[in-house]
Amino acid sequence: MRVAVIGANGQLGNDVVRAFTDNGDEVSALTHAEIELSSSASVSTALQVIGPQLIVNTAAMHHVEKCEAEPEKSFEVNTLGARNLALFAREAGAILMHVSTDYVFDGSKRNPYVEEDAPRPLNVYGNTKLAGEYFVRCTADKHFVLRTSAIYGKNPCRAKQGLNFVELMLKLARDRGKVRVVDSEFVTPTRTTEIAKQMVALSRSDSYGLYHATAEGSCSWYEFAQEIFRFTNTKVQLEVAGPNEFPAKVPRPTYSVLENRALKSNGLNVFTPWQDGLHEYLSPAPDSKKASHLISA
Repeated sequence: MRVAVIGANGQLGNDVVRAFTDNGDEVSALTHAEIELSSSASVSTALQVIGPQLIVNTAAMHHVEKCEAEPEKSFEVNTLGARNLALFAREAGAILMHVSTDYVFDGSKRNPYVEEDAPRPLNVYGNTKLAGEYFVRCTADKHFVLRTSAIYGKNPCRAKQGLNFVELMLKLARDRGKVRVVDSEFVTPTRTTEIAKQMVALSRSDSYGLYHATAEGSCSWYEFAQEIFRFTNTKVQLEVAGPNEFPAKVPRPTYSVLENRALKSNGLNVFTPWQDGLHEYLSPAPDSKKASHLISA
């Protein structure tokens, strides 16, 4: 397939480009320098040259605090950007695969959310991503909308100063010897390579629609950190942080675990337990005797 990956230099986009390339597809990697999602003219110009059969959108304004401070910009990128892509996909007869978020929910359910559950975002980021979902689902005839959660990958996340949660925990352990993490917020840590693998599998299907796409199982952020330190044999004093010790500047769901019901019902789910993805991420490369992130604090 001719595949255009938008946000190709991002934490997720980098692995998506690699997954489709390894699959034998003809991949065009687009960054912000090549395409401006909020501009329909830019979207049309960039994609017409490629003539993609599949458009994969991993780009977003996802820094929650910045979205709250700049709602208009967040709307332009996360909502109007999704609409511009959906309009192009419909006119070109292309498939649109669009990444969304667990933050479309408010966390009040307290057991895994399925695709049929009514969304209720708590912040600007969640609202703009949900609105983007609706544009894709109502505009693009052939679409996949993938909601995912707590992603991490080898490629640095620029919006988070280059450190994902795993690397942040290991850095804090090295620098301080003691780490405090909340145990009252629950997610499903999901490795970017697994999401990319799921995208490739979906791209070979015509079962279009809305999908939850996360690793299997769930944990609190404290339990996530606990497993990181256990697997790497990191010597650190890990403690449970108080409920108000790290007050959020923007409301977030305290429970945003997703169930991959639609993927499973269509026989398309390729995800494994979140611990498997973490262990693979933390394991040394085949040609390396020792990975730097395995060194104990």
